[in-house]
Amino acid sequence: MNKLLECKNLSKYFGPVRALDNVTLTIGSGRIVGLLGPNASGKSTFMKICNDLLTPSSGEIRIAGFEPGVESKKIVSYLPERNYLNDWMKVSDIISFFDDFYADFNKEKAYDMLNKLNIQAEDRLKTLSKGTKEKVQLILVMSRDAQLYLLDEPIGGVDPAARDYILETIIRNYNENATVIISTHLISDIEKVLDDVIFIKEGQIVLHKTVDEIREETGKSVDSLFREVFRC
Repeated sequence: MNKLLECKNLSKYFGPVRALDNVTLTIGSGRIVGLLGPNASGKSTFMKICNDLLTPSSGEIRIAGFEPGVESKKIVSYLPERNYLNDWMKVSDIISFFDDFYADFNKEKAYDMLNKLNIQAEDRLKTLSKGTKEKVQLILVMSRDAQLYLLDEPIGGVDPAARDYILETIIRNYNENATVIISTHLISDIEKVLDDVIFIKEGQIVLHKTVDEIREETGKSVDSLFREVFRC
């Protein structure tokens, strides 16, 4: 397996709280991975460490051989759970900003996705609904030609009719050598696009298998196994 992301004994503490607890993990290239767990399980903390927004308390993490930092950010495209864009900006302004800031940003791809989702480039963010703002953020992230995409709840705030298109957008707009890690509670919605699944609970990895292995070994869907493991 071509190792894209490696963690060894990775931990993150916030006082007495262990948000990540001794995580050892290897993720290869060319995979779509579901990072799944209940609230406060460590999913967002893991993604923030990968994007150099948090510093590990102990352990190691490497992305394409780099520690999280300037070099890794050149190849990581991150969608946070919360909106981070300035409301006063037009959608076109934000696209121009990303085009200037990221060498791998594809402006034409961004405008094509805007058109397909019927989002007007001259609209200001403050006039858009929460769901439309989230679509704009996803468009920005998926318009980069990155090696690793980190998507924290990418479909949580959009209507069900848009979810299929968004998932198709994710699949269609990353290259076959890149990896996408998706954190979400909407497991049944994303299961069909996943190659691998990671279950995380109280900061620890409790399962890491391919979707095919789960189905063959348990006879269950990912959603059904998740509900059994976490008693949902």
